[in-house]
Amino acid sequence: MDYYFNKTLKGNFNDIVEKVITALKAESFGVLTEIDIKETLKKKLDVNFNNYKILGACNPPYAHKALLAENKIGTMLPCNVIVQELDSGEIEVAAVNPMASMQAVQNKDLKVIAEEITDKLKSIIASL
Repeated sequence: MDYYFNKTLKGNFNDIVEKVITALKAESFGVLTEIDIKETLKKKLDVNFNNYKILGACNPPYAHKALLAENKIGTMLPCNVIVQELDSGEIEVAAVNPMASMQAVQNKDLKVIAEEITDKLKSIIASL
């Protein structure tokens, strides 16, 4: 099982970041965190890096269900979605596969929740 699913797009990096955020919102995900890796690496290490953002996406109703099913699951939240500019100039969008990250947790209720979130994230990536 792959730990992520992805899609490669053509376009402006910032426009695609906004498109991803809009697509997440359409499926009731909010973006709790936005980490600019390019900026952080330049600031902390003085290295150049391609445009790369990590979006910490959370669907509150599902997060609540997951926390009720498994109170330590917060160690695996939120669901990260990356947007990165490839050397080819194309933009890759990739999301964590919740089924892969949750397989170590032996909880049947959580498995059902992870399957539903996986389907939502796959749908979002496919819609871009």
